[in-house]
Amino acid sequence: MAGKSIILSAIILTMLMISPEIYAGHDYRDALRKSIIFFEGQRSGKLPPDQRLKWRRDSALRDGSSSGVDLTGGYYDAGDNVKFGFPMAFTTTMMSWSVIDFGKTMGPELENAVKAIKWGTDYLMKATAIPGVVFVQVGDAYSDHNCWERPEDMDTLRTVYKVDKEHPGSEVAGETAAALAAASIVFEKRDPAYSKRLLDRAARVFAFANKFRGAYSDSLYEAVCPFYCDFNGYEDELLWGAAWLHKASKKRVYREFIVKNKEILKAEDTIHEFGWDNKHAGINVLISKMVLMGKADYFQSFKQNADEFICSLLPGVSHSQVEYSLGGLLVKSGGSNMQHVTSLSFLLITYANYLSHANKVVPCGEFTASPALLRQVAKRQVDYILGDNPMKMSYMVGYGSRFPQRIHHRGSSVPSVVDHPGRIGCKDGSRYFLSPNPNPNLLIGAVVGGPNVTDDFPDSRPYFQLTEPTTYINAPLLGLLGYFSAHS
Repeated sequence: MAGKSIILSAIILTMLMISPEIYAGHDYRDALRKSIIFFEGQRSGKLPPDQRLKWRRDSALRDGSSSGVDLTGGYYDAGDNVKFGFPMAFTTTMMSWSVIDFGKTMGPELENAVKAIKWGTDYLMKATAIPGVVFVQVGDAYSDHNCWERPEDMDTLRTVYKVDKEHPGSEVAGETAAALAAASIVFEKRDPAYSKRLLDRAARVFAFANKFRGAYSDSLYEAVCPFYCDFNGYEDELLWGAAWLHKASKKRVYREFIVKNKEILKAEDTIHEFGWDNKHAGINVLISKMVLMGKADYFQSFKQNADEFICSLLPGVSHSQVEYSLGGLLVKSGGSNMQHVTSLSFLLITYANYLSHANKVVPCGEFTASPALLRQVAKRQVDYILGDNPMKMSYMVGYGSRFPQRIHHRGSSVPSVVDHPGRIGCKDGSRYFLSPNPNPNLLIGAVVGGPNVTDDFPDSRPYFQLTEPTTYINAPLLGLLGYFSAHS
């Protein structure tokens, strides 16, 4: 068996090499710093005095007023000016998981990562302030997407959308509960009072999500689809929320919920997926830590699922659930491929750490995969993002000597308020969208959707699936860069 493991490792490492060329090492600490600055560029609301991305200004200061609530703050999800609650909550969960597991290796950037989390949780607390209600979106996506204007000039419809018992949204409420619970762990020692408020709110929001089950894609179809439609069902978010509440509170009721509901909530379904819509692989990895520590044999099936998932990611293994480009990039179907690269690589590195602490390996049929091998696969993906690829381009804006210049992002591509104080209206921004010139404002740290299986990348705004950054691409990257900045 040991011999076969060595052979498998050799095969995988060979497949991960894109050429005989030797690349210089990367400054993971610098990449981490920049990946956090990106979130400052996505901020909505009144910006704080320590804002580092100086070309941004206050925006959307009346969000929520049409419904008599304060929904200022939070993050714009990508290159538009809508605040979508579902991906924002997932982003917050993943930033929190990054800090929980890898915060100790983030050095001086840990404080900035925690600030980025709090910018998200402060908004989510506003969005859940009314019992039995979760405000899940601010902004009419169709109205917003009809314009190309910077957030400071935004005059599109800021319609407020919510879920409640008559219009359920268990997936978005469940993810919001997960985000608040995960963040409560981050703040447990830093700010105990805030941590308790987060955890209490997470429990209340989870109870609402569970009691009034239903998909917000049904309740709010015209608002959220096709942008952040829940294609996978709400069941995984209920398990995900319960898993984070169990981790944060240690309460038996959440453990019992998971055990009792794992079949009806389809814990065995689509176990090879992880992202803003599908949490199954993340659930399995998160829960497996307890199994590997010898504390939760009743969760053994989750570890078996996690092992199967990990094996399915390895290049050269039969029944792989992903492709690898000739350049070594992990590829899944659909747009914005880097969201899969960062989320799945995060799970690889996280599971590798759990295995190491338990002195375990992953059984993959006739072979076994060591924690070191999982880390190597994850590192190859991070290095690809940072420039070790056929295009010899970093896919993080501002990192390296060559990176995307024409990203699909309104605020970055339209002249800033600093350089152009006069208003630039809805259609007036179109000339900047169509311009062949580089974006005038660098959105430092933004990781774009990136290339697909061909390894090609057109640096052009209209190719939004390839050139648009998102918060949920960067969020898992915080943990990856935190780890490799201390282990490279």
